[in-house]
Amino acid sequence: MENFDYDLQSIQETRELARAGKAATDILAGYNAEQIDKIVQNMVRTAEVNAAELAALAVEETGFGKTQDKIFKNRLASTELYESIRDTKTIGVIREDKTNQLIEIAEPVGLLMGIIPSTNPTSTTIFKSIIAIKARNGIIFSPHPSAKKSIMRAAELMHAAAVEAGAPEGIIGCVTKPSMPATQELMKCDEIAMIIATGGSAMVKSAYSAGKPALGVGPGNVPAYIERTADIPKAVANIIASKTFDYGTICASEQAVIVEECIRPQVIAEFERQGGYFMNQEETAKVASKLFVKGHAMNSRLVGRSPQVIAEAAGIQIPAGVKVLLGEQQGVGEKFPLSYEKLTTVLAFYTVQDWREACDLSVGLLRNGGIGHSFSIHTQNHDMVMEFAQKPVFRILVNTGSTQGGVGASTGLAPAFTLGCGTWGGSATSDNVGPQHLINIKRVAYGIKDCTAQSPDSVSSPQPPKQQEDALLLNLVDELMSILQKSGDS
Repeated sequence: MENFDYDLQSIQETRELARAGKAATDILAGYNAEQIDKIVQNMVRTAEVNAAELAALAVEETGFGKTQDKIFKNRLASTELYESIRDTKTIGVIREDKTNQLIEIAEPVGLLMGIIPSTNPTSTTIFKSIIAIKARNGIIFSPHPSAKKSIMRAAELMHAAAVEAGAPEGIIGCVTKPSMPATQELMKCDEIAMIIATGGSAMVKSAYSAGKPALGVGPGNVPAYIERTADIPKAVANIIASKTFDYGTICASEQAVIVEECIRPQVIAEFERQGGYFMNQEETAKVASKLFVKGHAMNSRLVGRSPQVIAEAAGIQIPAGVKVLLGEQQGVGEKFPLSYEKLTTVLAFYTVQDWREACDLSVGLLRNGGIGHSFSIHTQNHDMVMEFAQKPVFRILVNTGSTQGGVGASTGLAPAFTLGCGTWGGSATSDNVGPQHLINIKRVAYGIKDCTAQSPDSVSSPQPPKQQEDALLLNLVDELMSILQKSGDS
């Protein structure tokens, strides 16, 4: 009975948040660019000031990742994001084509629903709040239950900052009693115009099944290929920095390292020198048995954890100072558990003979749970990059850590914590999601071609050449007879 009452209260709260959010969104739709920028700037300042508090709260509540790295993520989701989107046109006339006399006008999509994961709770909440307001939309968050305090706090701060700068009350809301019935209710609420889902595959699939527009993202399972021309020390340093960033909680982090046989000894030595520990077959099996539950679903207790925590849980001994655990795998699929996504400090390690074998293996790994997301390559050969650019993935990250590269921290990609996987990965977009995905575009189109001459009423059907000659002759005969008749009358 107690759970039943909780669910009812949760559903009722959801409905009230949706009604208030819709009313506020209708008001916000009338704001101009100057008003919106003032609000967004205040939200960015607030996120910056509270970045450390929110990071510490997220780590304390979930146990995932590192406080310092979460501070970085909070700033990327606010200050760096703003620098990227500041000049993005999302209000009024956004494009005018004088040649074709076409005018494009941006309109908000309406009230959004934001689904937030436990791995990146505060940064994703900040990110979605800012891009929603930038596009003149309100947003209601459905938090992951294990991160509800940190998500609620981030949402409260974003709402207070927005209202302080002139936004209507209720423009950003968050469910305080999260439950599956409440999430499903919010997905189907008439007030919700679009869903932005970041989380597990089941949640994303549910969002796409809600009967309304949705932007969802899938898992990563990113392969990292160290090609024979790579700068090996730099490649290894980038991979370790990426995989240990927030202890691997970002879906763009590397999941498997692929090396060619001819450079295998150098790569292994470099990993060991920089803090990698290569587990033997028995240790790999023990770690894999603890990492996964119910097949290849990850054990939440080991998400975003240090190698030391994972080693202790698996009952193995590792040297002091280890930064990442590596386990050799001979294939992909059920018999090779490390071939699946691992949002923690564990990497699969593969050896291949050449780039063609690396290519086939990479595709296999992507199809094993990361299709469309990201691929990392370390090479000095541009032609090799373009070979791999033909594969079923939308982010090809070159000579950089895939975590920082995928979210736009070390590359020219747009800063984002919602990374689309395209139709290959079941997503509606292949982009790093931004405010440009949260607007409708209306078009004013002037007539530039005269189509009246094509009207059946104004143009007779064309005649064959012989018929045209006969008609001309008859006209001449008629004119001659008319002249003779007039001569006779006179």
